[in-house]
Amino acid sequence: MEKHSINILPNAPRFRALLGPSFILLGLGLGSGEFILWPYLTSNFGMGIIWGAVLGVTFQFFINMEIERYALAKGESIFVGFARKYKNLPYWFIFSTLLAWIWPGIIATSARLFGEVFAIQNINVFGIILLLVIGSILTLGPVLYKTVEKISLVLITVSVPAIFVLAVYLSSRSDIIDMFYGMVNFGNIPKGLPLASFLAAFAFAGAGGNLNLAQSFYVKEKGYGMGKYGGKITSILTGEVEDISITGTAFAVNSENIDRFKKWWKVVNLEHFLVFWLGGVVSICMLSLLSYSTVFGSVNLPSGVEFIIYEAGVISSRLGSVIGISFLLIGGFMLFNTQLTVLDATSRIMAENMLILKIKRWKSIMLPKIYYSFLWLQILAGIIIFLFDFGQPFLLLTISAVLNAVAMFVHIGLTLNLNLTSLEKEIRPNLFRILWMVVAFLFFGYFSYKTIVPLFF
Repeated sequence: MEKHSINILPNAPRFRALLGPSFILLGLGLGSGEFILWPYLTSNFGMGIIWGAVLGVTFQFFINMEIERYALAKGESIFVGFARKYKNLPYWFIFSTLLAWIWPGIIATSARLFGEVFAIQNINVFGIILLLVIGSILTLGPVLYKTVEKISLVLITVSVPAIFVLAVYLSSRSDIIDMFYGMVNFGNIPKGLPLASFLAAFAFAGAGGNLNLAQSFYVKEKGYGMGKYGGKITSILTGEVEDISITGTAFAVNSENIDRFKKWWKVVNLEHFLVFWLGGVVSICMLSLLSYSTVFGSVNLPSGVEFIIYEAGVISSRLGSVIGISFLLIGGFMLFNTQLTVLDATSRIMAENMLILKIKRWKSIMLPKIYYSFLWLQILAGIIIFLFDFGQPFLLLTISAVLNAVAMFVHIGLTLNLNLTSLEKEIRPNLFRILWMVVAFLFFGYFSYKTIVPLFF
């Protein structure tokens, strides 16, 4: 792999120009965990457990920022940095990403919500149609990053405020007090709440698995820091070919560049805090508050997607069918966007790691073709799963959960090690951030242990 060349760190732009990457990562997080799992848990066990969601999003804020730190300083994805130290790691990232995320459960849930609204009976066929729509959107958009950013930005800016207004309107004063109390009631785990379910919800209060690492792609293509000197993935059908380099450029370590890096670090932290952390906390808390205010204490409460449909029925009974239908539509679009961003992120991860493995024979210009090959491979797999009605057997779901937990445990440790050994001491993480990463590393290690050991003993 070629060595870094020396370059000048660009000046940090105004805050508004930085908006984008965190919206995509927030879109990755607004999947079944945020829309279904946390609301379902709080509707059954109360708002006293919502501290877990807040702490989970906080963990992922610090994890994401260390991923962003490397891309900002080196102008390359963190996978390239990993491969510099451990040349066989790309095999792990391809394997763990594909097996963990190949199941189209998110789009199946989206199809079920849309199907409830439009009286569509064959959800499997409709799920296939939605997968093909996503594939077409990602394939026909001239610049891939801009396509994903615009869709995530529009859907999040519409859906999150709508959920906020609905939750506040339907909640009593005591419900809201319960929510705020639950946010600071650290360590409370009600009797009867399965520890594995709580830990799973905690772990996936955010993107989860290898998806956090995709942040390094998005900040690079947005042009953050040294990412300005890289290229962007463009459509093989409608985009103009760009000169893409997966290896980055390092800036000269001098007082001017260090000052510039500090300014970059300040504004990108603010962008990620306001969009990802605050947006994530508000989304999870409001969705949980909404379910708590409408269905808490209900007898024989259904689980999974049927829980959302039941909740929409209660909302309809209180505010009219139009509001209940709107809630289902918002949920359907949120999950559609999540599946789109998941397919984009996983395809990027696998494509770049494949290119890293074959870099001596394959050139970076092939990255778009490899990306779209992985994209349509995953869509084809999803279609096959829908056609044969495989569903998501418990064993396969267990394997997926274990892989995502282990993947986070692995990449947290790798990221911290990379930033402490490959970055210049002037821009390495401070003790405060190191401690957050270490605690997250230990937690996900514990979660991995709790999910793996029962499979064998």
